[in-house]
Amino acid sequence: MSWLELIILSLIQGLTEFLPISSSAHLVLAPQLLGWETDQGPLIDVMAHFGSLFAVMAYFHKDVGGIISGFFDLLRRKLNTNSALALNLIIASPPALALGFFFSAFGYDVLLRSPLIIAFTTIVFGILLWISDIRGREEKTTEELTWKGAALMGLAQALALIPGTSRSGITMTAARFMHMTREESARFSMLMSLPIIGAGGLYALLKLITEPGGTTGLSEGLIVAVLSFAAAYACIALFMKWVSKIGFFPFMVYRLLLGAGLLLWIFTGA
Repeated sequence: MSWLELIILSLIQGLTEFLPISSSAHLVLAPQLLGWETDQGPLIDVMAHFGSLFAVMAYFHKDVGGIISGFFDLLRRKLNTNSALALNLIIASPPALALGFFFSAFGYDVLLRSPLIIAFTTIVFGILLWISDIRGREEKTTEELTWKGAALMGLAQALALIPGTSRSGITMTAARFMHMTREESARFSMLMSLPIIGAGGLYALLKLITEPGGTTGLSEGLIVAVLSFAAAYACIALFMKWVSKIGFFPFMVYRLLLGAGLLLWIFTGA
């Protein structure tokens, strides 16, 4: 891929990963809409996500430290806010990890990269996001999330393996339906991404190293990861600052316009 293509993909990933508009949908569509000769493939997509992982760790470094401390507290059977947060992340992670491995092993991650699927999921889950926002009350924090709530968030996160759903969007939707505040919904959604993106990034890195021609793929992946980190960090900072004020309505409108545009593009034969 050219430098320009790598830069565009990195910016798309960094600016859309933590907004409820589906980064995977944009990454899949970019080469098709821009007329590139080849799709960048799922490995470059995941490496772009890998850069976002470090952006989350950097922005939420205090929470990450608390999660690590809480994990060891769990081993010592100590109950506190840190151990509760660590336990909720442990509960929420397996569904997406298991389904993601299944999709990758049998090639479903490639089969689902369809513009038609993306168009419908973009519209449907965009509307659901808005409904959750207007019906959800601003009551609960991340620390008040129960293990049952964490399990539901984990199941919701697994749905995001379908491009266009949006991992951040569907988890924030679930959180708002459980009456978590907008800011706390965003916070826990981003923390939930740590084990998922981390596992996916390590898996992609292993494949890049072991496959023929992996050195070239690895160098491109690392470029994308670094650029995605910078864009994602800026996006997280702005989103966390404004989400409580603007809500999710603007993102629903964007998703409706994007989905409608994709359907028009598909059925007019563009």
